[in-house]
Amino acid sequence: MKFKKKLAVLLASTLAISTALVGCSSTGGDSSGGVEINVNVGPEPATIDPAKNSAVDGATLINHAFEGLMKLDKDNKIVEGQAAKYEVNKDETVYTFTLRDDAKWSDGEPVKAEDFVYSWQRLVDPKTGADYNYMIDMVKNANEIMAGKKKPEELGIKALDEKTVEVTLATPTPYFLEVCAFPATFPVRKDVVEANADTWSTDPKTYIGNGPYVLKEWEHQAKMTYVKNENYYGLDKLGPDTINFVLMEDKNTILSAFKNGEILFGDDLPSEEIDAMKDKGLEIEKQLGTYFLSINVNKEGLDNVKVREALSLAIDRDYIVEKVAKGGQIPADSFVATGLTDADGKTEFHENAKKWYDVKDYKGNVEKAKKLLKEAGYENGKGLPSIELMCNPGHEPIMEAVQNMWKENLGVNSTISSQDWNVFLETRKQGDFQVARDGWLGDYNDPISFIDMWITGGGNNNAQWSNKEYDKLVSEIKATTDSKERYAKMHEAEDILAKDMPIIPLYYYTDLYIISDKLEGMYTSPLGYKYFMYCKVTE
Repeated sequence: MKFKKKLAVLLASTLAISTALVGCSSTGGDSSGGVEINVNVGPEPATIDPAKNSAVDGATLINHAFEGLMKLDKDNKIVEGQAAKYEVNKDETVYTFTLRDDAKWSDGEPVKAEDFVYSWQRLVDPKTGADYNYMIDMVKNANEIMAGKKKPEELGIKALDEKTVEVTLATPTPYFLEVCAFPATFPVRKDVVEANADTWSTDPKTYIGNGPYVLKEWEHQAKMTYVKNENYYGLDKLGPDTINFVLMEDKNTILSAFKNGEILFGDDLPSEEIDAMKDKGLEIEKQLGTYFLSINVNKEGLDNVKVREALSLAIDRDYIVEKVAKGGQIPADSFVATGLTDADGKTEFHENAKKWYDVKDYKGNVEKAKKLLKEAGYENGKGLPSIELMCNPGHEPIMEAVQNMWKENLGVNSTISSQDWNVFLETRKQGDFQVARDGWLGDYNDPISFIDMWITGGGNNNAQWSNKEYDKLVSEIKATTDSKERYAKMHEAEDILAKDMPIIPLYYYTDLYIISDKLEGMYTSPLGYKYFMYCKVTE
């Protein structure tokens, strides 16, 4: 949605789908009750193909239509999903999953072990172009396949029979079961995908899933309607008969829809409305993530590490979290988010990390920034090309704050470009920017989820950064079975990231959303996902 006027039209169109929001309390599997909820988790998704999605809102939509071998429950614990049980060998390199007898696709076909084999091979196949192909790089031969040195069929996963999946790892991986609950590893049907390679995930008729809900209708730029999957093994435990994911991007539009009762849940709101909404549905939760700026290290001026460091030091993070974001965020002094433990299992990884700068000494930071910029040959910003700060709608206030700080402290000129969500994602992915808003939520509870994204050519390496020493460290981290060595090397890798500064961390995320007190049973994940499949609506 490119214009606010278009968003206003969209909002008006949602009025017709809000008939079942009040006074409904039926929560069972009987569809005669017709319990229907309207919620918002984001705008039109870039994709809902499990292998190709790399956005949090897309992951929430995928979680409602698909399910992996494992899944995340309401207590954020990894439990069996499509797998009824699993076994692990002594050295923890071979996992054997036995599928549920009642695991079925939404068209009634049984879920087979071969479906997982096909899906995982598709994920690492270079032809797929999946940003998250490295998610299963611990599986035997995955790295060689991604590098084009081996065929997808050589991946360490096979179907022992129709109900048994065997996965062989190259090295023991403590978070592997969490990977098995990650959307990129969810199964897709070979016959469906290959018969409609370019359109299968955009048409409800061919969007065949194995999860609790089924995509029934998709009114592009307006709403996606999900209904219960009558073939889901846990059908009797599901809540709403219909979930309408109303597609909106503008934060003011989302808030207006919530206030008017047109949606029961909104995944964002304007920062200037946070105080007013604190007792009116606003929830703030901890989140495993970091909000940062990606710097295209190949652009003129920005290819100088001293310039990048100066730009970072000139930003007042306390001001941004207290006066602009205003959602209880924590100023970031390194990249790996708070909330992850170190090797001892007690202290936080962040607590033991070397700090990139002193967030409490802003005056000192600015003085150092001025010196660095002078050393780089751009004293008071002279000679440095104007920098374009790219973001998606809703993030302009933060970009404006950064713009003012760069100008006031360094004499650096910059402009702001705000792009529609899907356009923004593609532009950033292609590296067609100078400095871009970015953010990262951990994919599982391990620091490597923040470290391995910056390898050369990585699908989520938006900064286009490359460092051979860093790549080597990541490979060593993933190959070692020594926990102390592994964590020490992760700290070392983050230190390299700090030294080269291809990114500028601003703050550690909190999860802000607005929810009606009529909506019960919704739960969230620190990874950013929202779950509505067990909700009920009360008076």
